[in-house]
Amino acid sequence: MMNKDGKIYVAGHRGMVGSAIVRSLERNGYHNIITRTHKELDLTRQDQVEKFFAEEKPDYVFLAAAKVGGIVANSEALADFMYDNMILEMNVIHEAWKNNCKKLLFLGSSCIYPRMASQPMKENCLLTSELEKTNEAYALAKISGLKYCEFLNRQYGTDYISCMPTNLYGPNDNYHPTHSHVLPALIRRFHEAKEQGLTEVTCWGTGSPLREFLYVDDLADGCVYLMNNYSGNETVNMGTGKELTIKELTELVAKVVGYTGEIKWDPSKPDGTPRKLLDVSKLEGLGFHYKTELEEGIRLTYEDFLHNPMRAER
Repeated sequence: MMNKDGKIYVAGHRGMVGSAIVRSLERNGYHNIITRTHKELDLTRQDQVEKFFAEEKPDYVFLAAAKVGGIVANSEALADFMYDNMILEMNVIHEAWKNNCKKLLFLGSSCIYPRMASQPMKENCLLTSELEKTNEAYALAKISGLKYCEFLNRQYGTDYISCMPTNLYGPNDNYHPTHSHVLPALIRRFHEAKEQGLTEVTCWGTGSPLREFLYVDDLADGCVYLMNNYSGNETVNMGTGKELTIKELTELVAKVVGYTGEIKWDPSKPDGTPRKLLDVSKLEGLGFHYKTELEEGIRLTYEDFLHNPMRAER
């Protein structure tokens, strides 16, 4: 169990995941939380990370910082996504080890699993076949991070764990029209279509891929739970175990936003991985289960979008 008075560093506290982890920690009675903005600490700069850990010496680390984006961003900036993510995670994990951090949680992504993995995807399907090409660079960086945690455990006896969340959404998401993930992008698109009185909206692909979505505060609670209840070299999937088609998701977002026009599809645009569902039996076996159902989570996320318009400009 994490000591209530222990010093906890949340890397990436301004992002959707990091800010949710801070909220969860505070709900659970942890208040000795260290954060740094990107301007205060550039995690891709080894010298800055070395100095920070030497001075602060956190007892626990949640590594939620990452360069993230949707299918367009991942496809257009392959080298950037691989380099930035690999450098920052290696810097943080390595300095945590050098400064005797008691426990670290590394956050990966379900895109680490093979494109055509058996569904639902178990943790042991990692590296069994080819990755999805549209986010291969990001996936390789995340695989490197979780493997480095495993290798430190095996070589030095550390207690560093990793969890692989499914598609996330929620407060403090990125609503950029081209560089965001599918759910926040749909929220923005349908909101603007409603505001502009558009009679139709065209969405990418065929709408046939199946996806799973987890509300970010449920993920955060799960991360705190794992830090207190799990140790091991194998990663832990974090999701709902439920899926729906992108078409069904699109209709649900339109319903929550209140857009009543026609939804069309552009099959010339890429669909991405056909299906991506996590097997969450290991997580549930550890005693954790998500709370927020999708429609309620979308409603809460839309409220966040409406009350924080500057986030739409990212």
